[in-house]
Amino acid sequence: MESMNRVGRLATVREDIARACRDAGRDAGSVTLVAVAKTFAADAVEPVIAAGQRVFGENRVQEAKAKWPPLIARHHGVELHLVGALQSNKAGDAVALFDAIHSVDRENLAAALAKEIARQGRRPLLFAEVNTGGEPQKAGVRPQEADAFLRVCCERHGLTISGLMCIPPVNEAPAPHFALTAKIARRNGLKLLSMGMSADFPTAIAFGATHVRIGTAIFGARG
Repeated sequence: MESMNRVGRLATVREDIARACRDAGRDAGSVTLVAVAKTFAADAVEPVIAAGQRVFGENRVQEAKAKWPPLIARHHGVELHLVGALQSNKAGDAVALFDAIHSVDRENLAAALAKEIARQGRRPLLFAEVNTGGEPQKAGVRPQEADAFLRVCCERHGLTISGLMCIPPVNEAPAPHFALTAKIARRNGLKLLSMGMSADFPTAIAFGATHVRIGTAIFGARG
């Protein structure tokens, strides 16, 4: 029964994305749904894959390593995105497993990723994470330091950063944070914006999100 619920919720989320795109005057194909499956076992993910979803997100490298290789082997075309914080010592595993990394936020991580990309010959899509609220407990580069960080990633480490990611503070309206992230991306010539989760993705789409990271609205509440 719960597997059917997840398939139904996936369909609803897809409809909501399409509606938000229409409202924003955008093509629905311009937004990638990243279904965040953190803490859910493979048997919870299988029905969502069967319903046609192919892009999934995970927060932790170790959990993804245990869960996803068999799923990827069984299902053609599955993409895996790391949407949580990444430790530098896990850079090798992350480059090997993930097709996109949304949380590049400090120079030692940029250096570790550059080394592993060169060693493995894999080039995951990279997003720099911006801590738009300046929250001390949260990962991400401060907005005023983002331009310099992006230059360091490119010029010193040879990394291609394709977009920005943000997670607005939970107790603030998300729109100003999405607007700020989009502004930083524009002035740095970045085309991709990983913005918006279950509670606020229509707003993120209005501000130009190209990737929305949705877990609870598809998989249900986590235990």
